[in-house]
Amino acid sequence: ATGDTKVVQRGHGDGLYINTSGIGAIPDGVDIGPANAQPGDVILVSGTIGDHGIAIMSVREGLKFETQIRSDTAPLNGLVGAMIAAGTVHCLRDATRGGLAAVLNELAVASRVGIEFDERRVPVRPEVNAACEMLGLDPLHVANEGKLVAIVPADHAEAILAAMHGHEFGQQAAIIGNVLAEHPGLVTARTSIGGRRVVDVPAGELLPRNSSS
Repeated sequence: ATGDTKVVQRGHGDGLYINTSGIGAIPDGVDIGPANAQPGDVILVSGTIGDHGIAIMSVREGLKFETQIRSDTAPLNGLVGAMIAAGTVHCLRDATRGGLAAVLNELAVASRVGIEFDERRVPVRPEVNAACEMLGLDPLHVANEGKLVAIVPADHAEAILAAMHGHEFGQQAAIIGNVLAEHPGLVTARTSIGGRRVVDVPAGELLPRNSSS
């Protein structure tokens, strides 16, 4: 697995950029891919969303909040290992640039399924939510660095969620929604007032993921 790539403006590439590569083995019987989601599956997120993007934005733009918002940067290999040991995982994706909304749309399109989640179940820190409200941002579109989204069979969801809760980087994991046969390729959210809305891929310039993007 290769590392990240960087795109910078002309004349701004004189800094230090470090990319990494990982080498590993896929255990027998494990088949994880973006096209594997099936109707009836359950969607999990490994913890609070938007922490990293708001933390980076606050530093870049010199914004001050009443409490310090810290990046969620974390290695996820151990968490993924615990999840795979606990049950079957159909899809895995890190919710980086474009945030949770981008990931769910990518998986819905790749698997040709519909996705519906409950906004009230998505974990968001109060200070991150407040910062997003102040800046006019949707937490679903804010970048993360140490969070993953998983789609798993419904009968494995509770065991996998328990394994996530037992890991230091999954203690705030939550089940947020389901995979549907209806409206393939479309992501919808149940809102706090009981309605539904379509959650699109973020438009325009994507919110910052790290200090060198």
